[in-house]
Amino acid sequence: MLLLALDTSTSAITVAVHDGREVLASGSMLDARRHTEELAPLVEQVLASAGATPTELTDIAVGTGPGPFTGLRVGLVTARVLGATLDLPVHGVCSLDALAHAVARRALVDEPFTVATDARRKEVYWASYAAPFDGAAPALTSPDVCRPGDLDAAVRSRPTAGRGPVLFPELFPLAIHVLDVNAEALADLAVRRLGAGAAMPAEALYLRRPDALTTAERAAR
Repeated sequence: MLLLALDTSTSAITVAVHDGREVLASGSMLDARRHTEELAPLVEQVLASAGATPTELTDIAVGTGPGPFTGLRVGLVTARVLGATLDLPVHGVCSLDALAHAVARRALVDEPFTVATDARRKEVYWASYAAPFDGAAPALTSPDVCRPGDLDAAVRSRPTAGRGPVLFPELFPLAIHVLDVNAEALADLAVRRLGAGAAMPAEALYLRRPDALTTAERAAR
């Protein structure tokens, strides 16, 4: 196995290569507005660091969000184009699950916790998880989007990863310092799920309409 993992659902543009046993190389950069410009060069850089070429890949894993429409779409389209060009399977991983797996890999909590990422519009994408989160069991809640003040107080009072606590510290008082998706964790989770034979559709979790609308869509509102 030689799996390329990538995610553009958060402020991070992140890529990793995993050989089925360990991560061979990875790279990330923070820029919420340059996913389109930076993802392809980062893929080339990480493949080169791993001593691999695209033709040696066997699988592609991509974060499916939820995330802001434009950034998330960059990763999904790139993964699908690579998959079609190289004739490789493309596997989807919920990006909130990848963040939760990063928390679990570092054993940062031993109680139920929440992941809350920036959904813009003063909202967060969120889900809650049991601890330890091994990637096999589903999240305690399905991914959702809302204003953080509308979340149940019990959910907000749990230790919380993602940028939710950074943006709304008064509402998420127990911050876990894992802010954005890291492709190393996403790759490791994808390998585990593939080994377990889990279904991994690469379908976007947008959860709401995109910010940008066509002329026809604006007229229909």
